[in-house]
Amino acid sequence: MLLNDFKKIFRVSLELGGKSPFIILDVDDTMLEKATHDTAISIFKNKGQSCCASSRVFVHENVHDKFVEKLKQIAESKIHGDPNDPKTTNGTLISALQMQRVLDYIKSGKDEGARCVTGGERLGNKGYFVKPTIFVDVKDEMKIAREEIFGPVVAIFKFTDVNDVLRRANDTSYGLAAGVYSNDVNVVLDLANKLEAGSVWVNCFQVLQRQAPFGGFKQSGFGREL
Repeated sequence: MLLNDFKKIFRVSLELGGKSPFIILDVDDTMLEKATHDTAISIFKNKGQSCCASSRVFVHENVHDKFVEKLKQIAESKIHGDPNDPKTTNGTLISALQMQRVLDYIKSGKDEGARCVTGGERLGNKGYFVKPTIFVDVKDEMKIAREEIFGPVVAIFKFTDVNDVLRRANDTSYGLAAGVYSNDVNVVLDLANKLEAGSVWVNCFQVLQRQAPFGGFKQSGFGREL
């Protein structure tokens, strides 16, 4: 049943999945540092089990390599363990079933030709730990670029042209959230108005306020919470 048919039958509000794009333009070093930090929090927090996680990150070619290296350092610095231990920064996935699902997506990324720069495997054999995983050289048609993984897996895309990256960011069945990072306020406002997402964050990501409505477009649901 399609969402439009569902709405005709039931009077409900649904907040569903996402494959949120995070666009990082040709920013200065200070802005890049913050963009990397926000990406890491968004995609690795709660082991990526977040509907609006920045699972598709589009990075301008001028800062792409530097961004990937910074994000890789953060991913590899995670401390895996008991979530009740204050030292732990990365816990387990919710179940064995979800862990296997995430590992299957990782295998799909490798099989389709994306390059895994870190992670890409289970950690140990106790608990449902999956290493924070970063893919580069991802193509828009790959499974890891199209489907929600709901795990600590991020797909990174290189871009040059702003209009092209806008088209690619919107080329998804989802529309829950999006983010834009830039030193140019005019470019930011233009992209923010054209991105097809219920929430568009500017120079930050996944900042939620009780005073602001939250919800999505397309297959990310209908109606608004708060």
